[in-house]
Amino acid sequence: MNNKLHRAIATVVSIAAVIMSLFILYTSLTTPLVAMRQRAVILMLSLFMAFMVHSFRKKQPVGYFDVFLALLAFGVNAYIVINFHNLVTRIGMPNTTDLLLGFICIILVLEGTRRSIGWPLPIVTSIFILYALYGNHIPGLFGHRGYDYVRIINQLYLTTEGIFGVPIGVVVSIVFLFILFGSFLEKSGGGGFFINLAVSLAGRARGGPAKIAIIASGLMGTISGSSIANVVTTGSFTIPLMKKIGYRPAFAASVEAAASTGGQIMPPIMGAGAFVMSEFTQIPYLTIIGAAAIPALLYYFSIYMNVHFEACRQGLEGMPEDEVPKTKQVLKDGYVYLLPIIALIVILILGYSPARAALIGMALLIVAGMLRSSTRMSLKDFWEALESAGTTTFSIVAATACAGMIVGIVSMTGLGIKFSNLIGSMSGGLEILALFFTMLACLILGMALPTTANYIVQAAITAPALVALGLPVLTAHLFVFYFGVFADITPPVCLAAFAGASIAKANPMQTGLNATRNVTVAYLIPYLFVFFPALLGHAPAPEVILAIVTAILAVIAFSSSFSGFLDRRSTGMERFLLIAAGCLLIVPEHVSDLAGAALLTALYFKQRLNKGGITASGK
Repeated sequence: MNNKLHRAIATVVSIAAVIMSLFILYTSLTTPLVAMRQRAVILMLSLFMAFMVHSFRKKQPVGYFDVFLALLAFGVNAYIVINFHNLVTRIGMPNTTDLLLGFICIILVLEGTRRSIGWPLPIVTSIFILYALYGNHIPGLFGHRGYDYVRIINQLYLTTEGIFGVPIGVVVSIVFLFILFGSFLEKSGGGGFFINLAVSLAGRARGGPAKIAIIASGLMGTISGSSIANVVTTGSFTIPLMKKIGYRPAFAASVEAAASTGGQIMPPIMGAGAFVMSEFTQIPYLTIIGAAAIPALLYYFSIYMNVHFEACRQGLEGMPEDEVPKTKQVLKDGYVYLLPIIALIVILILGYSPARAALIGMALLIVAGMLRSSTRMSLKDFWEALESAGTTTFSIVAATACAGMIVGIVSMTGLGIKFSNLIGSMSGGLEILALFFTMLACLILGMALPTTANYIVQAAITAPALVALGLPVLTAHLFVFYFGVFADITPPVCLAAFAGASIAKANPMQTGLNATRNVTVAYLIPYLFVFFPALLGHAPAPEVILAIVTAILAVIAFSSSFSGFLDRRSTGMERFLLIAAGCLLIVPEHVSDLAGAALLTALYFKQRLNKGGITASGK
């Protein structure tokens, strides 16, 4: 295929991305289309772009066969849009054309998802489809009566309980608007502002670049929907800085991977998971992000303390003074980027919908950007922002359409109830065992899945198991969401760590193991908010404050023990006592909290007063 045709394809994709962005904006600002019709238009454009951008084999250029599949995907979805009223009149009674196009659409969604995000989700979805077809041959708990291809295609293609279900609907109505907000923010220079702000705040501290990575990735994570995208964006700056001051390549990459993954659990966006969670649970969005705030901050605090103790143990210093900008100057130069974000959060707190908050935030960003020539967006910037949002969204749409098929089959076969019964029987009714088995299931099911699709799978399969055991709905969904996200940094398939390793030129598996070590304490946080509901804000203010204080002290104790440093290098006995202090602090009793705090304080002053000739660097 010649270069002229390649340029033509690039132009067509750019136009399709902008059309999709404008279509969603138009239907958001005016009267929206019927849900299934609107979702079919978006899937039509998304799969079209997926096949035009990604060839059958990654290293090969897009060919005529890929263009044919793109047009075919356009057609099978256009059929839904054009014949919607006729399809409604024969719900449950599809004709031959419906079935043929439905079968083709299912195959194209699986293939478009494979090309966009890789094999794992299409493989899992295919297994679920086979389960629906042949579940009558499975003995015991997981067997069912079996469904024929007519029922399955009808469910997945011709209803809003499959491909065109709630997951893709949330992307269309809410998630895209935040992606577009982030795209406008990036095109106007907001990404550079966040990095400069992080450098000004943490650059001078011990191991400053690692702390910069934590802050910058947390800030970027509030608008990013992908751990990997976050790693690539901020890691290209922070990882070389960490290596420059003495961090090992694998450790530098692991810090960035852990920090970027945390962006997916950080309100207000949470990798779009909060929006989907609100739809699944029917819990107000504001309630969800309010409950998620303290655990997310504890996650980042645990990484920060691990990095701090590691820097102290190695005797690392901060960045040179002349390389660190003044915070006051950074804020003066970039305050226009903070105004829309503050306004967005205020609008959400006032109770307006997330979609309205995103639209108002975008409008304020554009208006505020006009105040200075350096932040003013040109027509080219507007086009590129719309294009970027569209090209970012098509892979998410493909993934959520694929995940929607899983949700539809789980609903049809009752698999969620069966899985709940299995967890209940394996745990023998013990809550801690049920949580542990659910955690393992989340880490396995979440491997290599993007955040939104990841949560959809967890909500359909693992969350009902915890709800059945008596956990509050929000607590159960946050628990599975957190561990699903943690799969991005948990070996063997830890894509965020692999992305960081490629930048740092480090061993990928060693990076993944280091990332897991960096968040070892963070793995306790979901358990903490199960046993300490106050960490989700479900308690009077004094109890919430006490829970936060004890959790912070526990994080310090565990991080210090795992790093082997408190005020100096710790002996084996001191590390054991630090673990004991952490355990006492997480036991939900005031007496144990006091004992743990006293032990931690005593160990600190013991090291402070008697360093025994051991320096901060351990020499």
